[in-house]
Amino acid sequence: MTITDEPRRRRNPLRSVWTSVALALTLTLLIVAFVGQPSSSSMSPTLQPGDRLIVNRLAYVAADPTPGDIVVFRPDDNWGDEPAAPTNWLSAALHWAGETTGIRPYVLVKRVIAGPGQTVECCDADGSVLVDGEPIDEPYVVENLPYAAGEVDCETVPVSSRCFPAVTVPENAYLVLGDNRANSADSVYRCRGDVAAGDECFRWMMRADAFGKAGPILWPISRWGGP
Repeated sequence: MTITDEPRRRRNPLRSVWTSVALALTLTLLIVAFVGQPSSSSMSPTLQPGDRLIVNRLAYVAADPTPGDIVVFRPDDNWGDEPAAPTNWLSAALHWAGETTGIRPYVLVKRVIAGPGQTVECCDADGSVLVDGEPIDEPYVVENLPYAAGEVDCETVPVSSRCFPAVTVPENAYLVLGDNRANSADSVYRCRGDVAAGDECFRWMMRADAFGKAGPILWPISRWGGP
C-alpha cells in the first residue's frame, strides 16, 4: 500500500497579486509623501532643482519651526499664483492626485529666518540681515544681492536691492528667505530696495501651512547627505 501526501492547499493567485499591488501602492504613497524636491534654484547651492530629499512631515506635529530650519510649506494666496500645471499627461495626473489627496500638494522650500514676535531688517553696515537688532551669520548664502557701504547700501540713491525695511513677524507667521538671495521669491521679495515700504509688502509662511522639514538629500548620489 502506497501512502501519498495530502494534496497541498492551493494558493489563491489573486490574493497574492492583490497583496503585491497593495504593498506597491503603499510604498509608492510613502515615497510620494516623504520625498520632495526644490522647484527652483532659490535654495542653491544648499539645494538644487534636481535634488530629491526626504521631507520630515512629522517634524512640526508637536514642535514649531525654528530659525535656520529649511521648511517645506504650502504657500497661501498672498504668494501669488501657482505655476502652470505640467503638460506631460503622467506628470499632470500625479500633480492632480497630489493636490486632490493632499499627499503631495504644491509647496515651496525656504529657510526660516525669524519667528513670531521677532524683528527683522536688512542691512547693517556689513550688509547682514538683523534679527532683533543682531546680525545673523549666514554661511549658506553664496549668491547675494549687491551691497557696498557708502557706494550702494540702504541709504544711497539708488538703494541696494539687498535692503528691506524693519518688520515684526506677526503671530503664527514666519519670515523665510531663499539661500540664493539673488534669485529667490521669498518673504521680502516685494520689499527689496524700498526701505520705506510698509508691512503690506511682506509675505509670510503661516504656521498652519508648514508641510515638513527638509531632511537628507537622497538623489543624486553625489549629493547624498545634507542639507
